[in-house]
Amino acid sequence: MTFLRFIILLALAVWIGALIFFPVVAQTSFTVLPSTHLAGLVVRNSLIALHWMGMVAGLIFLICSMIDNRLTVARPRVFALNHILTVLMLALTTISQFWIIPRMDVLRITVGEISALPESNPLRSQFDSLHVWSTRIEMAVLVLGLIVLYSIARRFSTSRS
Repeated sequence: MTFLRFIILLALAVWIGALIFFPVVAQTSFTVLPSTHLAGLVVRNSLIALHWMGMVAGLIFLICSMIDNRLTVARPRVFALNHILTVLMLALTTISQFWIIPRMDVLRITVGEISALPESNPLRSQFDSLHVWSTRIEMAVLVLGLIVLYSIARRFSTSRS
């Protein structure tokens, strides 16, 4: 059971850690690379990798958590708050991965260098709006993940007593 709980915590730590580290990668890219277009591509590719890591980690978390529940309370507790929040995290990540990023990609292909457009340009406004939503989604996933991590840590600490 200790190993199973280790996997549960590791899955959350990988996902949350990547979410915390991602802004560092983004900021560094925009600081070091010679153009905002190149930096945007690095951030895009990093975000796609982050999303896949999160989706895999989220599924591992859900499976292992339900197995742990089955072993400790004799039922998987499919609708436990931690599971619902994790499914919400997965849903938000999926929206970003398969809805927001592809739309931003279309705008990048259509326009090229987004930052070269005036802020009043409708395509730039559309890109900026998608970027704002992307940022909000990643922040929401991080906050939900921290709530789940805290809740799991509490559950594990009380189950030892």
